[in-house]
Amino acid sequence: MANWRDGKGILTVGEAAIPLEVAASYRARTRGLLGRDGVTGALLLTPAAGVHTFRMRFAIDVAYLDRNLRVLAVTTMPPGRLGLPRPRSRHVLEAGAGVMAGWGLRVGTRVKVDVSGRLMRG
Repeated sequence: MANWRDGKGILTVGEAAIPLEVAASYRARTRGLLGRDGVTGALLLTPAAGVHTFRMRFAIDVAYLDRNLRVLAVTTMPPGRLGLPRPRSRHVLEAGAGVMAGWGLRVGTRVKVDVSGRLMRG
C-alpha cells in the first residue's frame, strides 16, 4: 500500500502527462473541488470509493480506480449529485467534464501517478 500524502504530481494516461493534485488527508478529501470554478489537470482522492457534487459550481468527470490504479468506471456528474460508491474502488480521479475521454481514459486503463519524483502504486 502506498504512503499517499497531499501534494502535487503528474498523472500519466498513455502518452498524456497531466498536472495532478493529490488529496490524501481527510481535510483535503472533504474539501475536494468545492469552492472552485474549475480544475487544471486532475484531482486524485485517496482513499475514496465514491464522491458527490453537492455545492459544486461545475460538472466533472469521475474515474473510479482500483488498488492497482486501473480504471473501474468513468462517469460525468453534474453539480448536485451523489455518486454511488464502487465496491472495489480505492481512489477517485476528478477532472473537468469531458476531458478524460480526450486523455484516452476508459474502463481498463491503468494510470501512473508520479508524486515528488516517486512513482506511486495503488
